[in-house]
Amino acid sequence: MLSKKEKKLIAEIWEKVTPVAEDIGSDALLRMFTTFPGTKTYFSHLDISPRSPHMLSHGKKIVLAIAEGAKDISQLTVTLAPLQTLHAYLLRIDPSNFKLFSHCMLVALACHMGDDLTDVAHAAIDKYLSAFSAVLAEKYR
Repeated sequence: MLSKKEKKLIAEIWEKVTPVAEDIGSDALLRMFTTFPGTKTYFSHLDISPRSPHMLSHGKKIVLAIAEGAKDISQLTVTLAPLQTLHAYLLRIDPSNFKLFSHCMLVALACHMGDDLTDVAHAAIDKYLSAFSAVLAEKYR
């Protein structure tokens, strides 16, 4: 699905955005909650206002998990196994939300990276986020 060049580019991008994980992750979450209000139901116990400690913390966790998976995409299923179980069996997140979040993450990256998110990088990140979402949803089958 991803070429060697794309995998390298993806790893480089996630390494660059890790220092601003809170900002990008919380931005992506806020975009998802605003655009797809039904996704808020899973966060009713948290303060999901912009830049709240919950949003920053959870956003950072998500970005770091995505960045960790990008280090070795061939091992994505192994890397994400604990998150698969958590989201499928404990949190019972609707797997369609992973795709919605991936789209919001791509938009957040575009906003934060500007011209550094080239068309090639955009396409590679989109493929990777699709794979990431698919792996998270595997336990639902």
